[in-house]
Amino acid sequence: MNHITAKHPATALGLYSGGLDSMLAALVLRRAGVAAQVVTFQSPFFAAEAARRSALALDLPHHVVELGEDYLAMVQHPPRGHGSQMNPCVDCHAFMLARAGRLMDELGLDFLFTGEVLGQRPFSQNRGALNAVANDSGYADRLLRPLSAKLLPLTAMERAGLVERQLLQDISGRGRKRQLALAAELGLSDFPSPAGGCLLTEPGFSRRLRDLWDHEPQAGADRIALLKLGRHLRLPAGAKLVVGRNEAENQALEQAMPDGALAMHTPEFNGPLALYFGPEHGPDLTLAAGLTAGYGQCAPGERALVALGDGRRLQVAAIDRRKAQEMLL
Repeated sequence: MNHITAKHPATALGLYSGGLDSMLAALVLRRAGVAAQVVTFQSPFFAAEAARRSALALDLPHHVVELGEDYLAMVQHPPRGHGSQMNPCVDCHAFMLARAGRLMDELGLDFLFTGEVLGQRPFSQNRGALNAVANDSGYADRLLRPLSAKLLPLTAMERAGLVERQLLQDISGRGRKRQLALAAELGLSDFPSPAGGCLLTEPGFSRRLRDLWDHEPQAGADRIALLKLGRHLRLPAGAKLVVGRNEAENQALEQAMPDGALAMHTPEFNGPLALYFGPEHGPDLTLAAGLTAGYGQCAPGERALVALGDGRRLQVAAIDRRKAQEMLL
């Protein structure tokens, strides 16, 4: 632990989503005389753009950090397990705090802060989870939670006089009344409605991610990015097919096409772009071509020409998209 001594103004780095709680935490500290900076992390599961706009509006110095392969490995195998979906909330918060702590040290700032509220989320913001996050991060002695600080043990920053406890808050629970009142008190009127923001909490996305890692444990960010686009089908022999639902998705799939993908389309009919991941020959390839035709303007059973990205062309019978329902993820 670095020894914390009083100085003015104190400096702090906060984890920042751009949501109301993170905005309030930064403003509470600013009102208490702390020079606050904020950091937002981005990954295949959450973006930083909304936080960037929010920090700019509040005139908060803002850092954006891209999370890499070590973060994906943690999401895949979180030490404390997943939540109701693929969300490893406790491990995720600890991971980001640890990364923020290293940035804090690089910037020469005094302490970390978050917008966490005691009891707001039963799984990840109860007392035990808050303690686990702090301890696992390695920065428990330099972490302040301004919105619930008066309900939590006295911190080294308060003892050292970097911030006065009486200027912090005692908010708890899942209601938003206290936060809305505090926002009005601080003159904050423009903030987003509560929302998850993390794809790992969404059942549909989590189902696709779980399936991807079950079949391809080494799949990385480029394959995860595709999970946000199109229809996803797991074929009987284990291959994967991603089918665009409209022209905008076709273009997005073309731009995002990772290594190992085989593109498919019907040159004689309007239809989708499909990306196939699997053996270059065999029943799944033929099935994928039939599904690509079936999602286009081909009647079920109609013979269609399907062009493959490697130059081959297959004549197949278009498969009724109703039959595809059983393969959809």
